[in-house]
Amino acid sequence: MAKDAVGYALNALNRLASSDVLDKVGLRKLVERLAYTLTRTGFQIITTTARTFKAKQKLDKPQRLNAPGETTLLFDLSITEEQQMIRESVQGFARDVLRGKAEEANRLHATSADTISAAQELGLNLFAVPEALGGAASERSAVTTALLAEDLAHGDMGQAIAILAPMSVANALTRWGSAEQQSKYLPAFADDHAPAATIAVTEPHVLFDPMQLATTAVKNGNNWILNGKKSLVPLAAEAELFLVAAMTDDGPAVFIVEGGSKGLHCGNDPGMGVRAAAMRPLTLDNVSVADSNKLGANDFNYREFIDLGTLAWCAMAVGTCQAVLDYVIPYCNDRIAFGEPISHRQAVAFIIADMAIELDSMRLLTWRAACRAEQGKSFQREAHMARTLVKEKAMKIGTDGVQLLGGHGFTHEYPVERWYRDLRIIGIAFGGLHL
Repeated sequence: MAKDAVGYALNALNRLASSDVLDKVGLRKLVERLAYTLTRTGFQIITTTARTFKAKQKLDKPQRLNAPGETTLLFDLSITEEQQMIRESVQGFARDVLRGKAEEANRLHATSADTISAAQELGLNLFAVPEALGGAASERSAVTTALLAEDLAHGDMGQAIAILAPMSVANALTRWGSAEQQSKYLPAFADDHAPAATIAVTEPHVLFDPMQLATTAVKNGNNWILNGKKSLVPLAAEAELFLVAAMTDDGPAVFIVEGGSKGLHCGNDPGMGVRAAAMRPLTLDNVSVADSNKLGANDFNYREFIDLGTLAWCAMAVGTCQAVLDYVIPYCNDRIAFGEPISHRQAVAFIIADMAIELDSMRLLTWRAACRAEQGKSFQREAHMARTLVKEKAMKIGTDGVQLLGGHGFTHEYPVERWYRDLRIIGIAFGGLHL
């Protein structure tokens, strides 16, 4: 109802602002200022969407997924037939659906319901939910999820985030959720209408460190009281379930917060890139969360939780950079200047060659870290190396893409300017995604 009320009010004010009557009575400035204020702050009065989650069955113990096959000391880059089939389906979806709707989604600052519905028909959420809870997952595969993130981002990073955010929540619940948490929340992700869900980690602070959170969680009887602010939260306005990182006396922890909870408010602060992900700030004002909704138990590893999210962002950067490279090669071959294609000039050819080298380096480091995570090995060092390289080289590839197109690269008519803006987020985002 709150969303409808704000929408109706804005609609009425906008119609009034276009009327000549305001000039006659001298009220135009007042109404325009009111419309601006409501547009800027209207979403701050909206709590997120509520859904009632109920356990369909009682679990005796949490459902965990094992790594596929036998582990090996070697770094194996081979992709299974099943993974290849999944990739082909996702690549077709990214090419035929996401790429075509990217500009509209960027303009509207949202991923359409039709796109989300089409993505759910691929059954991606099912791969995050164990078979015992209605899903299709029989084993844990961080590599498969990384491949999905890369291929979806090749179509459009913003829409990819909106599609992957709910799957990321399901992945985290499957990996660390208690039996009670899994039985209550995971079956919903295997339904035809999976809940909108997201992970909130990043905070609006300079040099933000996910291990040093300003958002706090204080124990109060059988509940936790959460206070703080989050930024760059995908799907924040419509999410029905949140995984919120907060600092406790024992260190960082993650809490399951249902949309519509009292004290949970969404703001409105559009970003320069990944606009289709509908990222917004989130405020927690004395939000009460049951102790049973603290994610995981003795097996929860917050460092791994962050690192798996980091690898998801790296994989998406790889996919977007691949889109840039795939676009600039034919452009430079077809663009004629001074009687020949600009790709014949060494300065241009060397830039393209460097883009290809940097892209493969990013992909290899990301896949290596994901492979170690899948095998249950330590991957913190590898994840940090991947992020360090990706946040530098992804931005360089985005910049070079704009540079190679010259004036065309600066216009909305060509997609490289959007890819450039999207890639800017890689160096600052934490949370939202999870392998």
